[in-house]
Amino acid sequence: MAVPDTGIRVEPGSFRDPANRVFHAGDEVLRGLGPDGARDWRALSGSPFFTELLAEGKICGTEPVDVTRLPGWTAVLRHERIPFVSHPYEWSFAMLRDAALLHLEILRRALSAGFTTKDGSAYNLQWRGASPVFIDVGSFAPLADGEPWAGYRQFCQTLLYPLLLQAHLGLDFQPWLRARVDGIEPDQMRRLFRGARRLLPGVPTHVHLHGAMQGRNARASTTDVRAQLKAAGYSRDLALATVRGIDRLIRRLDRRDEGSHWVDYQRTCGYTVRDREEKEGFVEAAVAAAPAGLVLDLGANDGRYARIAARHAAQVVAVEQDPAVVDSLYRALRAEGEHRILPLVMDLADPSPGGGWRGAERASFGDRARADVVLALAVAHHLAIGRNVPLPEVLDQLVAYARPGGRLVVEFVHPEDPMARRLLANKPDGIFPDYRRDEFERLLAARCRVERQRELPCGTRTLYQAVVGG
Repeated sequence: MAVPDTGIRVEPGSFRDPANRVFHAGDEVLRGLGPDGARDWRALSGSPFFTELLAEGKICGTEPVDVTRLPGWTAVLRHERIPFVSHPYEWSFAMLRDAALLHLEILRRALSAGFTTKDGSAYNLQWRGASPVFIDVGSFAPLADGEPWAGYRQFCQTLLYPLLLQAHLGLDFQPWLRARVDGIEPDQMRRLFRGARRLLPGVPTHVHLHGAMQGRNARASTTDVRAQLKAAGYSRDLALATVRGIDRLIRRLDRRDEGSHWVDYQRTCGYTVRDREEKEGFVEAAVAAAPAGLVLDLGANDGRYARIAARHAAQVVAVEQDPAVVDSLYRALRAEGEHRILPLVMDLADPSPGGGWRGAERASFGDRARADVVLALAVAHHLAIGRNVPLPEVLDQLVAYARPGGRLVVEFVHPEDPMARRLLANKPDGIFPDYRRDEFERLLAARCRVERQRELPCGTRTLYQAVVGG
Protein backbone atom coordinates (compact mmCIF):
# COMPACT_ATOMS: atom_id res chain seq x y z
CA MET A 1 0.00 0.00 0.00
CA ALA A 2 1.28 3.45 -0.87
CA VAL A 3 1.85 6.07 1.79
CA PRO A 4 1.48 9.80 0.97
CA ASP A 5 4.62 11.93 1.01
CA THR A 6 4.65 12.70 4.73
CA GLY A 7 8.32 12.06 5.47
CA ILE A 8 7.56 8.41 6.23
CA ARG A 9 10.09 6.01 4.74
CA VAL A 10 9.40 2.38 3.82
CA GLU A 11 11.77 -0.17 5.35
CA PRO A 12 13.31 -1.91 2.29
CA GLY A 13 13.60 -5.28 4.04
CA SER A 14 9.94 -5.70 5.01
CA PHE A 15 8.20 -6.29 1.67
CA ARG A 16 8.01 -10.09 1.70
CA ASP A 17 4.86 -10.42 3.86
CA PRO A 18 1.90 -8.68 2.20
CA ALA A 19 -0.07 -8.73 5.47
CA ASN A 20 2.16 -6.07 7.03
CA ARG A 21 4.92 -3.56 6.25
CA VAL A 22 7.43 -1.63 8.35
CA PHE A 23 8.01 2.13 8.02
CA HIS A 24 10.28 4.75 9.58
CA ALA A 25 8.84 8.07 10.72
CA GLY A 26 11.75 10.06 12.08
CA ASP A 27 13.04 7.99 15.00
CA GLU A 28 9.85 5.94 15.19
CA VAL A 29 9.42 2.43 13.78
CA LEU A 30 5.86 1.78 12.62
CA ARG A 31 4.22 -1.37 11.26
CA GLY A 32 1.15 -1.19 9.06
CA LEU A 33 -1.20 -4.18 9.27
CA GLY A 34 -3.66 -5.20 6.58
CA PRO A 35 -6.98 -6.90 7.44
CA ASP A 36 -5.42 -10.34 8.00
CA GLY A 37 -2.51 -8.92 9.96
CA ALA A 38 -4.82 -6.79 12.10
CA ARG A 39 -6.95 -9.84 12.90
CA ASP A 40 -3.87 -11.82 13.93
CA TRP A 41 -2.63 -8.88 16.06
CA ARG A 42 -5.93 -8.68 17.96
CA ALA A 43 -5.65 -12.36 18.84
CA LEU A 44 -1.94 -12.10 19.66
CA SER A 45 -2.12 -8.98 21.84
CA GLY A 46 -4.68 -10.65 24.10
CA SER A 47 -2.59 -13.79 24.59
CA PRO A 48 -0.67 -14.11 27.90
CA PHE A 49 2.37 -15.74 26.26
CA PHE A 50 2.94 -12.63 24.12
CA THR A 51 2.63 -10.13 26.96
CA GLU A 52 5.00 -12.28 29.04
CA LEU A 53 7.62 -12.31 26.27
CA LEU A 54 7.26 -8.53 25.93
CA ALA A 55 7.75 -8.07 29.66
CA GLU A 56 10.84 -10.31 29.58
CA GLY A 57 12.34 -8.20 26.78
CA LYS A 58 12.54 -11.15 24.40
CA ILE A 59 10.27 -9.46 21.87
CA CYS A 60 10.82 -5.84 20.87
CA GLY A 61 8.57 -3.31 22.58
CA THR A 62 5.30 -3.02 20.64
CA GLU A 63 2.14 -0.96 21.12
CA PRO A 64 -0.82 0.02 18.94
CA VAL A 65 -1.06 3.64 17.77
CA ASP A 66 -3.60 5.74 15.89
CA VAL A 67 -4.35 4.16 12.52
CA THR A 68 -4.13 7.58 10.87
CA ARG A 69 -0.34 7.40 11.27
CA LEU A 70 -0.27 5.17 8.18
CA PRO A 71 -3.27 5.86 5.91
CA GLY A 72 -4.57 2.84 4.07
CA TRP A 73 -3.70 0.28 6.73
CA THR A 74 -6.20 -1.46 9.00
CA ALA A 75 -4.08 -1.14 12.16
CA VAL A 76 -0.74 0.42 13.05
CA LEU A 77 1.84 -0.65 15.63
CA ARG A 78 4.84 1.22 16.99
CA HIS A 79 8.00 -0.75 17.86
CA GLU A 80 10.99 0.17 19.94
CA ARG A 81 13.96 1.25 17.84
CA ILE A 82 16.84 -1.23 17.94
CA PRO A 83 20.07 0.70 18.73
CA PHE A 84 22.01 -0.71 15.75
CA VAL A 85 20.69 -3.04 13.07
CA SER A 86 23.08 -5.88 12.21
CA HIS A 87 22.94 -8.89 9.90
CA PRO A 88 23.48 -12.59 10.76
CA TYR A 89 26.68 -12.76 8.68
CA GLU A 90 28.11 -10.14 11.06
CA TRP A 91 27.51 -12.32 14.13
CA SER A 92 29.81 -14.81 15.81
CA PHE A 93 28.97 -18.48 16.33
CA ALA A 94 27.71 -18.02 19.89
CA MET A 95 25.62 -15.04 18.78
CA LEU A 96 23.96 -17.03 16.00
CA ARG A 97 23.37 -19.93 18.38
CA ASP A 98 21.77 -17.70 21.03
CA ALA A 99 19.61 -16.07 18.37
CA ALA A 100 18.48 -19.53 17.18
CA LEU A 101 17.68 -20.63 20.73
CA LEU A 102 15.61 -17.50 21.37
CA HIS A 103 13.72 -18.08 18.11
CA LEU A 104 12.94 -21.65 19.20
CA GLU A 105 11.89 -20.57 22.67
CA ILE A 106 9.46 -18.04 21.22
CA LEU A 107 8.09 -20.61 18.78
CA ARG A 108 7.70 -23.20 21.54
CA ARG A 109 5.79 -20.79 23.75
CA ALA A 110 3.69 -19.65 20.79
CA LEU A 111 2.76 -23.25 19.86
CA SER A 112 1.75 -23.99 23.43
CA ALA A 113 -0.59 -20.99 23.28
CA GLY A 114 -2.10 -21.91 19.91
CA PHE A 115 0.05 -19.66 17.72
CA THR A 116 2.90 -20.16 15.28
CA THR A 117 5.41 -18.02 13.40
CA LYS A 118 5.13 -17.74 9.64
CA ASP A 119 8.88 -17.14 9.29
CA GLY A 120 12.03 -18.75 10.64
CA SER A 121 14.64 -16.32 9.38
CA ALA A 122 17.67 -15.20 11.35
CA TYR A 123 16.84 -11.68 10.14
CA ASN A 124 13.85 -11.74 12.49
CA LEU A 125 16.26 -11.19 15.38
CA GLN A 126 18.36 -8.23 16.44
CA TRP A 127 20.43 -7.27 19.48
CA ARG A 128 20.36 -5.04 22.52
CA GLY A 129 24.05 -5.25 23.26
CA ALA A 130 24.77 -8.91 23.99
CA SER A 131 21.08 -9.87 24.30
CA PRO A 132 19.07 -11.10 21.29
CA VAL A 133 15.55 -9.79 20.71
CA PHE A 134 12.83 -10.99 18.33
CA ILE A 135 11.56 -8.16 16.11
CA ASP A 136 9.11 -9.67 13.60
CA VAL A 137 5.83 -9.28 15.48
CA GLY A 138 4.01 -9.52 12.16
CA SER A 139 5.07 -13.14 11.72
CA PHE A 140 2.81 -14.48 14.50
CA ALA A 141 -0.42 -16.16 13.41
CA PRO A 142 -2.99 -18.50 15.01
CA LEU A 143 -2.09 -22.18 14.57
CA ALA A 144 -4.31 -24.33 12.38
CA ASP A 145 -4.74 -28.07 12.94
CA GLY A 146 -2.19 -30.13 11.03
CA GLU A 147 -0.25 -27.00 10.12
CA PRO A 148 3.52 -27.54 9.68
CA TRP A 149 5.92 -24.84 10.81
CA ALA A 150 6.14 -22.63 7.72
CA GLY A 151 9.45 -21.18 8.90
CA TYR A 152 11.33 -24.49 9.19
CA ARG A 153 13.16 -24.16 5.88
CA GLN A 154 14.22 -20.57 6.63
CA PHE A 155 15.37 -21.59 10.10
CA CYS A 156 17.52 -24.36 8.68
CA GLN A 157 19.04 -22.22 5.93
CA THR A 158 19.81 -19.11 7.99
CA LEU A 159 20.40 -20.54 11.48
CA LEU A 160 20.81 -24.30 11.79
CA TYR A 161 22.93 -24.97 8.68
CA PRO A 162 25.47 -22.21 9.43
CA LEU A 163 25.83 -23.59 12.97
CA LEU A 164 26.37 -27.12 11.62
CA LEU A 165 29.05 -25.85 9.22
CA GLN A 166 30.99 -24.20 12.01
CA ALA A 167 30.51 -26.89 14.65
CA HIS A 168 31.11 -29.96 12.48
CA LEU A 169 33.49 -28.73 9.78
CA GLY A 170 35.19 -25.75 11.40
CA LEU A 171 34.11 -23.49 8.51
CA ASP A 172 33.33 -19.86 9.25
CA PHE A 173 29.69 -19.46 8.26
CA GLN A 174 29.74 -15.68 7.72
CA PRO A 175 30.79 -15.75 4.02
CA TRP A 176 28.08 -18.33 3.27
CA LEU A 177 25.31 -16.21 4.77
CA ARG A 178 26.61 -13.02 3.20
CA ALA A 179 26.58 -14.64 -0.24
CA ARG A 180 22.84 -15.45 -0.20
CA VAL A 181 20.16 -13.53 1.65
CA ASP A 182 18.05 -16.72 1.85
CA GLY A 183 20.87 -18.70 3.46
CA ILE A 184 22.44 -22.06 2.62
CA GLU A 185 20.40 -24.42 0.44
CA PRO A 186 19.93 -28.08 1.51
CA ASP A 187 21.53 -29.39 -1.69
CA GLN A 188 24.72 -27.47 -0.89
CA MET A 189 24.77 -28.94 2.61
CA ARG A 190 24.25 -32.49 1.29
CA ARG A 191 27.37 -32.16 -0.86
CA LEU A 192 29.42 -31.12 2.17
CA PHE A 193 28.05 -33.85 4.43
CA ARG A 194 28.71 -37.08 2.54
CA GLY A 195 30.20 -40.34 3.70
CA ALA A 196 30.79 -40.55 7.43
CA ARG A 197 29.75 -36.91 7.78
CA ARG A 198 26.18 -37.95 6.98
CA LEU A 199 25.91 -39.32 10.52
CA LEU A 200 27.02 -36.22 12.40
CA PRO A 201 24.41 -34.85 14.87
CA GLY A 202 21.56 -33.07 13.14
CA VAL A 203 22.70 -33.98 9.62
CA PRO A 204 20.58 -37.08 8.88
CA THR A 205 17.28 -35.40 9.80
CA HIS A 206 17.73 -31.74 9.00
CA VAL A 207 19.99 -31.99 5.95
CA HIS A 208 19.42 -35.28 4.12
CA LEU A 209 15.85 -36.10 5.15
CA HIS A 210 14.85 -32.46 4.77
CA GLY A 211 16.33 -32.35 1.28
CA ALA A 212 14.67 -35.62 0.30
CA MET A 213 11.27 -34.40 1.53
CA GLN A 214 11.67 -31.18 -0.44
CA GLY A 215 12.46 -33.14 -3.57
CA ARG A 216 9.53 -35.50 -3.03
CA ASN A 217 7.06 -32.62 -2.52
CA ALA A 218 8.52 -30.26 -5.11
CA ARG A 219 5.38 -30.48 -7.26
CA ALA A 220 2.88 -30.65 -4.43
CA SER A 221 0.96 -27.52 -3.40
CA THR A 222 1.09 -26.19 0.14
CA THR A 223 -2.55 -27.28 0.55
CA ASP A 224 -1.64 -30.84 -0.51
CA VAL A 225 1.24 -31.00 1.98
CA ARG A 226 -0.98 -29.73 4.80
CA ALA A 227 -3.63 -32.31 3.94
CA GLN A 228 -1.05 -35.11 3.94
CA LEU A 229 0.32 -34.04 7.31
CA LYS A 230 -3.14 -33.77 8.83
CA ALA A 231 -4.09 -37.19 7.51
CA ALA A 232 -0.87 -38.60 8.98
CA GLY A 233 -1.82 -37.29 12.42
CA TYR A 234 0.54 -34.32 12.56
CA SER A 235 -0.38 -32.34 15.65
CA ARG A 236 0.70 -29.47 17.85
CA ASP A 237 2.31 -31.97 20.22
CA LEU A 238 4.45 -33.34 17.38
CA ALA A 239 5.40 -29.80 16.36
CA LEU A 240 6.44 -29.05 19.95
CA ALA A 241 8.48 -32.24 20.09
CA THR A 242 10.26 -31.23 16.88
CA VAL A 243 11.08 -27.79 18.26
CA ARG A 244 12.42 -29.28 21.50
CA GLY A 245 14.55 -31.71 19.49
CA ILE A 246 16.10 -28.90 17.44
CA ASP A 247 16.70 -26.94 20.65
CA ARG A 248 18.57 -29.87 22.21
CA LEU A 249 20.65 -30.29 19.06
CA ILE A 250 21.68 -26.63 18.91
CA ARG A 251 22.59 -26.54 22.60
CA ARG A 252 25.08 -29.38 21.97
CA LEU A 253 26.76 -27.54 19.09
CA ASP A 254 29.79 -25.40 19.77
CA ARG A 255 32.45 -23.61 17.80
CA ARG A 256 35.50 -25.70 16.90
CA ASP A 257 38.56 -23.95 18.31
CA GLU A 258 40.95 -23.59 15.39
CA GLY A 259 43.19 -21.08 17.19
CA SER A 260 43.75 -17.43 16.27
CA HIS A 261 46.72 -15.07 16.42
CA TRP A 262 44.43 -12.18 17.34
CA VAL A 263 42.91 -13.82 20.42
CA ASP A 264 46.10 -13.01 22.36
CA TYR A 265 46.80 -9.70 20.63
CA GLN A 266 46.48 -7.53 23.73
CA ARG A 267 49.13 -9.66 25.43
CA THR A 268 51.49 -9.88 22.44
CA CYS A 269 51.08 -6.46 20.75
CA GLY A 270 54.02 -4.90 22.58
CA TYR A 271 52.29 -1.99 24.36
CA THR A 272 53.99 -1.04 27.61
CA VAL A 273 51.95 -0.31 30.72
CA ARG A 274 52.58 3.41 30.21
CA ASP A 275 51.52 3.22 26.56
CA ARG A 276 48.30 1.48 27.50
CA GLU A 277 47.50 3.91 30.32
CA GLU A 278 48.10 6.93 28.07
CA LYS A 279 45.98 5.43 25.31
CA GLU A 280 43.11 4.53 27.64
CA GLY A 281 43.10 8.01 29.15
CA PHE A 282 43.10 9.65 25.71
CA VAL A 283 40.18 7.51 24.52
CA GLU A 284 38.12 8.08 27.65
CA ALA A 285 38.58 11.85 27.47
CA ALA A 286 37.57 11.87 23.80
CA VAL A 287 34.34 9.93 24.35
CA ALA A 288 33.45 11.79 27.55
CA ALA A 289 33.90 15.20 25.91
CA ALA A 290 30.34 15.25 24.54
CA PRO A 291 27.22 13.04 24.83
CA ALA A 292 27.48 10.07 22.47
CA GLY A 293 24.56 8.01 21.25
CA LEU A 294 26.61 5.64 19.08
CA VAL A 295 30.32 4.85 19.21
CA LEU A 296 32.03 2.65 16.61
CA ASP A 297 35.12 0.81 17.81
CA LEU A 298 36.83 -0.37 14.62
CA GLY A 299 39.31 -3.19 15.19
CA ALA A 300 37.96 -3.75 18.69
CA ASN A 301 39.84 -6.97 19.49
CA ASP A 302 38.99 -7.96 23.10
CA GLY A 303 36.78 -4.89 23.67
CA ARG A 304 39.11 -3.00 26.01
CA TYR A 305 38.33 0.38 24.45
CA ALA A 306 34.70 -0.49 23.71
CA ARG A 307 34.20 -0.98 27.44
CA ILE A 308 35.77 2.42 28.13
CA ALA A 309 33.51 4.03 25.53
CA ALA A 310 30.43 2.32 26.98
CA ARG A 311 30.88 4.30 30.21
CA HIS A 312 29.88 7.42 28.29
CA ALA A 313 27.79 6.21 25.33
CA ALA A 314 24.34 4.75 24.85
CA GLN A 315 25.59 2.13 22.38
CA VAL A 316 28.98 0.86 21.23
CA VAL A 317 29.39 -1.29 18.12
CA ALA A 318 32.67 -3.20 18.41
CA VAL A 319 33.85 -4.35 14.96
CA GLU A 320 36.55 -7.00 14.62
CA GLN A 321 37.61 -9.09 11.63
CA ASP A 322 38.45 -12.36 13.39
CA PRO A 323 35.33 -14.47 14.16
CA ALA A 324 37.09 -16.27 17.02
CA VAL A 325 37.95 -12.96 18.71
CA VAL A 326 34.39 -11.69 18.33
CA ASP A 327 33.06 -14.95 19.72
CA SER A 328 35.27 -14.64 22.82
CA LEU A 329 34.23 -11.02 23.29
CA TYR A 330 30.53 -11.83 22.91
CA ARG A 331 30.68 -14.64 25.46
CA ALA A 332 32.42 -12.32 27.93
CA LEU A 333 29.88 -9.53 27.36
CA ARG A 334 26.99 -11.98 27.73
CA ALA A 335 28.42 -13.24 31.03
CA GLU A 336 28.73 -9.64 32.22
CA GLY A 337 25.14 -8.83 31.21
CA GLU A 338 26.40 -5.97 29.04
CA HIS A 339 23.60 -4.27 27.07
CA ARG A 340 25.53 -1.37 25.56
CA ILE A 341 28.19 -3.17 23.49
CA LEU A 342 27.35 -5.06 20.30
CA PRO A 343 30.29 -7.07 18.87
CA LEU A 344 30.29 -7.72 15.12
CA VAL A 345 32.43 -9.73 12.70
CA MET A 346 33.59 -7.60 9.78
CA ASP A 347 36.63 -7.05 7.61
CA LEU A 348 37.06 -3.28 7.35
CA ALA A 349 38.78 -3.73 4.00
CA ASP A 350 35.65 -5.54 2.78
CA PRO A 351 32.73 -4.22 4.86
CA SER A 352 29.20 -5.56 4.50
CA PRO A 353 27.64 -4.33 1.23
CA GLY A 354 23.95 -3.81 0.54
CA GLY A 355 22.26 -7.11 -0.25
CA GLY A 356 19.05 -8.86 -1.14
CA TRP A 357 16.43 -7.47 -3.49
CA ARG A 358 17.83 -4.52 -5.51
CA GLY A 359 20.82 -4.47 -3.18
CA ALA A 360 18.74 -2.58 -0.60
CA GLU A 361 16.89 -5.28 1.33
CA ARG A 362 19.84 -5.47 3.74
CA ALA A 363 21.56 -2.12 4.23
CA SER A 364 25.32 -1.85 3.88
CA PHE A 365 27.46 -1.21 6.94
CA GLY A 366 28.30 2.23 5.60
CA ASP A 367 24.61 3.15 5.38
CA ARG A 368 23.98 1.95 8.95
CA ALA A 369 27.07 3.50 10.52
CA ARG A 370 26.66 7.17 11.40
CA ALA A 371 28.44 7.41 14.72
CA ASP A 372 28.95 10.21 17.19
CA VAL A 373 32.45 8.89 17.88
CA VAL A 374 34.59 6.60 15.70
CA LEU A 375 37.52 4.85 17.37
CA ALA A 376 40.13 3.70 14.85
CA LEU A 377 42.93 2.51 17.11
CA ALA A 378 45.80 0.60 15.49
CA VAL A 379 43.69 0.14 12.35
CA ALA A 380 45.01 2.54 9.70
CA HIS A 381 48.35 0.73 9.22
CA HIS A 382 46.62 -2.64 8.73
CA LEU A 383 44.47 -1.14 5.97
CA ALA A 384 47.17 1.01 4.35
CA ILE A 385 50.07 -1.45 4.54
CA GLY A 386 48.48 -4.83 5.19
CA ARG A 387 45.67 -4.42 2.62
CA ASN A 388 47.25 -1.92 0.20
CA VAL A 389 44.50 0.69 0.61
CA PRO A 390 45.86 4.18 -0.24
CA LEU A 391 46.17 6.29 2.90
CA PRO A 392 43.80 9.05 1.62
CA GLU A 393 41.10 6.43 1.05
CA VAL A 394 41.64 4.95 4.50
CA LEU A 395 40.93 8.34 6.04
CA ASP A 396 38.00 8.97 3.68
CA GLN A 397 36.36 5.78 4.90
CA LEU A 398 37.03 6.41 8.59
CA VAL A 399 35.59 9.91 8.29
CA ALA A 400 32.52 8.58 6.42
CA TYR A 401 31.57 6.40 9.40
CA ALA A 402 31.08 9.51 11.58
CA ARG A 403 28.16 11.91 11.38
CA PRO A 404 28.96 15.56 10.56
CA GLY A 405 30.30 17.11 13.74
CA GLY A 406 31.16 13.70 15.20
CA ARG A 407 34.57 12.81 16.54
CA LEU A 408 37.26 10.60 15.04
CA VAL A 409 39.87 9.14 17.39
CA VAL A 410 42.59 7.63 15.23
CA GLU A 411 45.98 6.12 15.95
CA PHE A 412 48.84 6.45 13.48
CA VAL A 413 51.49 3.74 13.72
CA HIS A 414 54.77 5.19 12.46
CA PRO A 415 56.71 3.31 9.76
CA GLU A 416 59.50 2.56 12.27
CA ASP A 417 57.09 0.90 14.73
CA PRO A 418 57.76 -2.87 15.12
CA MET A 419 54.26 -3.76 13.89
CA ALA A 420 54.55 -1.50 10.84
CA ARG A 421 58.01 -2.89 10.07
CA ARG A 422 56.61 -6.42 10.26
CA LEU A 423 53.89 -5.54 7.74
CA LEU A 424 56.32 -3.69 5.46
CA ALA A 425 58.70 -6.66 5.48
CA ASN A 426 56.18 -8.60 3.41
CA LYS A 427 55.85 -5.85 0.78
CA PRO A 428 58.12 -4.73 -2.09
CA ASP A 429 60.57 -1.99 -1.15
CA GLY A 430 59.30 1.55 -1.66
CA ILE A 431 55.68 0.55 -2.31
CA PHE A 432 54.33 2.96 0.33
CA PRO A 433 56.33 6.20 0.00
CA ASP A 434 53.43 8.30 1.34
CA TYR A 435 52.99 6.28 4.51
CA ARG A 436 54.56 8.95 6.73
CA ARG A 437 53.42 10.83 9.82
CA ASP A 438 53.58 14.26 8.16
CA GLU A 439 51.48 13.05 5.23
CA PHE A 440 48.96 11.41 7.57
CA GLU A 441 48.60 14.66 9.52
CA ARG A 442 48.16 16.67 6.32
CA LEU A 443 45.43 14.31 5.09
CA LEU A 444 43.67 14.29 8.46
CA ALA A 445 43.72 18.11 8.72
CA ALA A 446 42.20 18.35 5.23
CA ARG A 447 39.19 16.31 6.34
CA CYS A 448 38.76 17.22 10.01
CA ARG A 449 39.56 19.81 12.63
CA VAL A 450 42.23 18.27 14.84
CA GLU A 451 41.49 19.09 18.48
CA ARG A 452 44.41 17.40 20.16
CA GLN A 453 47.08 14.76 19.67
CA ARG A 454 49.40 12.75 21.86
CA GLU A 455 52.48 10.71 21.11
CA LEU A 456 52.60 7.53 23.19
CA PRO A 457 55.69 6.94 25.38
CA CYS A 458 57.00 4.33 22.92
CA GLY A 459 57.62 7.18 20.46
CA THR A 460 56.31 5.28 17.42
CA ARG A 461 52.56 5.77 17.79
CA THR A 462 50.49 8.97 17.87
CA LEU A 463 46.83 9.47 18.81
CA TYR A 464 44.61 12.17 17.27
CA GLN A 465 41.20 13.50 18.26
CA ALA A 466 39.44 15.33 15.45
CA VAL A 467 36.00 16.73 14.64
CA VAL A 468 34.61 15.53 11.32
CA GLY A 469 33.66 18.38 9.01
CA GLY A 470 35.03 20.89 11.50
